Amino acid sequence: MYLIFRCDCGRVLYAKKGVATRKCTCGKTIKVKERRIFKRVETREEASEAVQEMQDEIYGNTGFKLASEL
Repeated sequence: MYLIFRCDCGRVLYAKKGVATRKCTCGKTIKVKERRIFKRVETREEASEAVQEMQDEIYGNTGFKLASEL
């Protein structure tokens, strides 16, 4: 199971259940237990899609594309 949460900088992240910390691209190390969990999904692929959808809702079109679409 994967947990979907946000960093203080606003970026949406995911981490596998049971992981204590996760490092954001902004440089901050986040304690997963202390974060509000927005979604729980079963697979990594679902977690990736959930993050992309939430980023689109927050920031508009973020430009996520598959390598085959470039």
